[in-house]
Amino acid sequence: MTDYPKRDPQTKRAANQRGAARLAAVQALYQMDVGRATLEDTLAQFGAFHLGREIEGEQYLPADADFFRQIVSGVAKHQLQIDPAVDEALAEGWPMERVDATLRAILRAAAFELLRRKDIPAKVVITEYVDVARAFYEDDASGLVNAALDSIARRAGVDMDAN
Repeated sequence: MTDYPKRDPQTKRAANQRGAARLAAVQALYQMDVGRATLEDTLAQFGAFHLGREIEGEQYLPADADFFRQIVSGVAKHQLQIDPAVDEALAEGWPMERVDATLRAILRAAAFELLRRKDIPAKVVITEYVDVARAFYEDDASGLVNAALDSIARRAGVDMDAN
């Protein structure tokens, strides 16, 4: 019989909470982009009403609220670095403004992590946001997200084989 390493339930829960925080961050960034909501209002609304609660019959997963705030605030703070990096990673003739608002939010959040959060392995970031894209789209949007994020990571000199 093979002994498989046992996963620490605490580690699994933390990872799930980070995934939920990423999904919520994408939703918050979308709201800021489309609804022109302020950073402060968005953080307050999501903290009070969305993270880990049921809304209109939809159960939101418990999320790492601090990580959620880091992503949303980080995108807002570093958008002048993030948007050109995303633009460069997209196909020529498809500037970020032409990309669907949800996809824009996914790419911005992921680019923030790739460019500013060197403590998180690039493969983890890319995999997580490809999964987020799959939650919103049934078409090949996840492939676009994967290719764009891979390009951003490589241009930024992120070690794709770390961890």
